[in-house]
Amino acid sequence: MQAARHHVRLMSMSRTLVRSHVHAQKRLLTASTSRAQSGSVASTGAAASQTPPPPPSQGRWRYFLQTLGRVTLITVIGASATFYYVAQKEKNPGPQLPFDPSKKTLVVLGSGWGATSLLKGLDTSDYNTIVVSPKNFFLFTPLLPSVAVGTLNARSILQPTRYLTRHKKRQVLVIEAEAKEVDPVNKTVTLSDDSEIQGQISSTTIPYDYLVYAVGAETQTFGIPGVKEHACFMKELHDAEKMQKRFLDCVESAAFPGQSDEEKDRLLHMVVVGGGPTGIELSGELRDFLEEDLKSWYPELASRIRITLVEALPNLIAYTERTFKESDIDILTKTMVRKVNEKSVVLKGPDGVEREVPCGMVVWAAGNTSRQITRDLMAKLPEGQTNKRGIIFDDYLRMRGARDIFAIGDCTTSSYAPTAQVASQQGSYLARVFKIIAQKDKLEADLSRAETSEEAEKLKKQVDKQKLKPFHYSHQGSLAYIGSDKAIADLPIFGREWTSGGVATFMFWRSAYLSTLFSLRNRSLVAGDWMRVKLWGRDVSRE
Repeated sequence: MQAARHHVRLMSMSRTLVRSHVHAQKRLLTASTSRAQSGSVASTGAAASQTPPPPPSQGRWRYFLQTLGRVTLITVIGASATFYYVAQKEKNPGPQLPFDPSKKTLVVLGSGWGATSLLKGLDTSDYNTIVVSPKNFFLFTPLLPSVAVGTLNARSILQPTRYLTRHKKRQVLVIEAEAKEVDPVNKTVTLSDDSEIQGQISSTTIPYDYLVYAVGAETQTFGIPGVKEHACFMKELHDAEKMQKRFLDCVESAAFPGQSDEEKDRLLHMVVVGGGPTGIELSGELRDFLEEDLKSWYPELASRIRITLVEALPNLIAYTERTFKESDIDILTKTMVRKVNEKSVVLKGPDGVEREVPCGMVVWAAGNTSRQITRDLMAKLPEGQTNKRGIIFDDYLRMRGARDIFAIGDCTTSSYAPTAQVASQQGSYLARVFKIIAQKDKLEADLSRAETSEEAEKLKKQVDKQKLKPFHYSHQGSLAYIGSDKAIADLPIFGREWTSGGVATFMFWRSAYLSTLFSLRNRSLVAGDWMRVKLWGRDVSRE
């Protein structure tokens, strides 16, 4: 019995020892695990302190590129949509008001700078407007020398008159005809269709209430023999096209087999008469044609081509002379043309000696003179028109001796230079004048129908307020291209005349001419032509 109790006691003690041993092992394992974890953390921290920092995040750069891409895409889409909208708006004019018998008739003779600027700013709802011109388009004359050498296509600088008039509020009648006579007494204009194809009626007379006389001028030859017969002018589109054909004809004739050296030199000598903007720009364009195209396609002849600029005045702008000399363009100042022959030109230099200079072509870009219809009109008003050089007008551009005729542009004579800038400002001024006249006419008509003295007095005060301001010309400067991607500018800045020249001025010249063009269509065509010539050069083929 005691032995059994002793055995039970031993078993209980052994279980107790086993439990104690198990608990001790667990505590030991827990402590070692904790030490291992703390050691691991410590080693990780040490390793982290020794590892270099990670590279900077690329998020900002990626975000910038994505934003730039989105902005560029939106800009391109917006610009394209705007371009398409404006192009379609110009292409598709809307409905117009018909002629109103109660409105006065405004007749515009011409489609040049003055007439086109007038039509652009005129509120046609105030008048029944009629445009009469032998050309149904406006010609951007400052870029005419570029057409003469193929830098620009002829159609790029033309703006059909109907492209402008069809966008006005009231219908504008455009008649392609030559004005033959103006009767200031009966207030009528006689016109004739001189085109190749004519209908049953080719001449008519139309009445007017107001007449804008903007027929321009002809090229002045000063009575020098042979100019009309043998020289090329540079005033109209057909002049530029004629010069381009003749120039290439001279080059091809010089390339004909068996031609003597003397004959080659004669054929390839181009003489430009006139040191104004037209003559200077034409000389520069010819030089570009030679350097950029003819040297590639006519290498055997390019070295023989000569360009001579003849000017009667003592000098040109210093920068122009220096650039022309660098470009091997001969400048003959204080030199007058005495005669133009078929194969030569006779020049009288500052020494008074006349010399015959062989040449293949003479381009005449000197002076303007009145047209025959202008001289006839002035003869009908001898008391007011006393200057034979052109029409005299008052401070409001009214022709002296004819209150209802307004004269603008090259057909007039004044202290202003006969430039496109002057004619353009005159046209814009007249658009404002006719608006005031229409308002005054309306008030006077209301005054004649006034029923009470109070109403009449009120209308009379309003009529008295409608006063015209005199025309004032604001000179915006002058620009001219001189070749070699250079231009000259004479600009009024802070009351002083600043003259500049070079490549930067050339970029300003191009941007100024692009902004001056009358429509998005013309701007696109001209810019496209400049890009075409830069990539592929000028065309040397001829019809």
